[in-house]
Amino acid sequence: MTRVTKKTASSASAEMREVDTIPQQLPLALELRPALGRADFMVADCNREAVSWIDHWPDWPVPALCLYGPRGSGKSHLAEVWRARSAALSVSGRDLGGANPDDLLGDATGLVIEDADLGLDETVCFHLYNMLKERGGHLLLTAQQPPARWKVDLPDLKSRLGAALVCEISPPDDDLMVGLLIKLFADRQMAPSPQIIAYILPRIERSFVALTDLVAAIDRQALAQKRAVTLPLVRAVMDDQQD
Repeated sequence: MTRVTKKTASSASAEMREVDTIPQQLPLALELRPALGRADFMVADCNREAVSWIDHWPDWPVPALCLYGPRGSGKSHLAEVWRARSAALSVSGRDLGGANPDDLLGDATGLVIEDADLGLDETVCFHLYNMLKERGGHLLLTAQQPPARWKVDLPDLKSRLGAALVCEISPPDDDLMVGLLIKLFADRQMAPSPQIIAYILPRIERSFVALTDLVAAIDRQALAQKRAVTLPLVRAVMDDQQD
């Protein structure tokens, strides 16, 4: 997370004047889509291609799709959207070790393997892929790195992964950051001013996790002090997180 440095009174005053000049309206180029029983998933340029592939299911040209991106970028959220639509099963890559593919898959025609690059029983994964392909089903994998960077020793599995659809989910852009901040605050019955949003954006790591942690910390501090969410309160919370 970007470090927030302490400011002199004059620099803080100048900053306040700068923030005060920000328009009261924050236009958002975002599309809201239902996430099938979960929180709304916001579509922006950084995840639009991944959403498009989810929308195109079951008309994927190959049996497998890999969504990759940094922790907290929304991979699991999209995977859950697809799992609910396709009635797929879900398992962590680390839980495949020694599993019986027939018992694990049953008669399902869809499977999500989460964190596939953090530990994977290659033989089990290879058999699961083949079983799904034979059934006309699909496999969705999530990872932080694309399959080409995974350490895969089994040649047949490496070949299957090399033929999979691969789609990156990038860190949130400005539009998505604003939309997520507003939603996270609203989920906690808080309504931050445009000045607060504008203050946070350039000072925080561009990830869903960082946003969630910050809003939770602001909420705790506001409740503890029994006060509204103000710019000085937000500044104090962000300073404390960096100390």
